[in-house]
Amino acid sequence: MRKLVYCIGSTLDGFIAGPDGADLTGPDGFWPLPDDYIGHIIAEYPETLPGPARTALSVSAPGTRFDTVLEGRRSYETGLRAGVTDAYPHLRHLVFSRTLGESPDPAVEVVADDPVARVRGLKREAGKDIWLVGGGELAGALYSEIDTLIVKLSPLTFGAGIPLFSDRATFDPNAWTLTDHRVLDSGALFLTYDCATTTMIISVTD
Repeated sequence: MRKLVYCIGSTLDGFIAGPDGADLTGPDGFWPLPDDYIGHIIAEYPETLPGPARTALSVSAPGTRFDTVLEGRRSYETGLRAGVTDAYPHLRHLVFSRTLGESPDPAVEVVADDPVARVRGLKREAGKDIWLVGGGELAGALYSEIDTLIVKLSPLTFGAGIPLFSDRATFDPNAWTLTDHRVLDSGALFLTYDCATTTMIISVTD
C-alpha cells in the first residue's frame, strides 16, 4: 500500500511558515538556501522541486519516491499569487479546498470532499508514495493518515508562525522511529521518521 509522506521544511521551533504564510525557504524566504541543501534536494528528492525551480536548476530526474502531491488551498494560493497554476506539473496534483471552486489549471484536481477518505482511497491505488507538501491546516486534518515524516530542519527560529500541524489535528500521541538522517555542513538536518504506532497496530492485527 502507498504511504502518505509529510515532507516539509521546518524551523527549530516547529514552524513551517511565517504568520502570514511566508515560506521559510521560498524566493523571498527568511533562510537563503545554501548550496549543500539544494544539492541534497536534487540528489534525493528531485520531484519535490517546483517546476520553475527544476527548469532553473536543469533538473529532469523524475525521482523515485513520489508520483502524487497534495496541498491545501493556502499553500496552493502562494503559487497562484506568483502566476503559477501548477507548481508540480511532473506530479499528479491535488488541492484540497471547499472554497476554491473550479480548478485554475486543467492538470490540478480540486478536492472538496473529506481529505481523510480521499487519501485512504489514494493509498489503495497503485503507484509511488504520496507527498503531503502542506500546509499545516491540511496536515492537521490528515494527521492520523501520515505514515512517514521527512522534516527538513533549518537552523532558524521564528518565534511565531504556522505550525507543523494546525489545531485541526486531534490529540492523539504517536510514536515515531528515526529511519534515516542527514546532517549538512550548513546546519540543516534531514530527518526521516516512520510512524511506529501504525507499524505496531499492523503487526498486532496481522
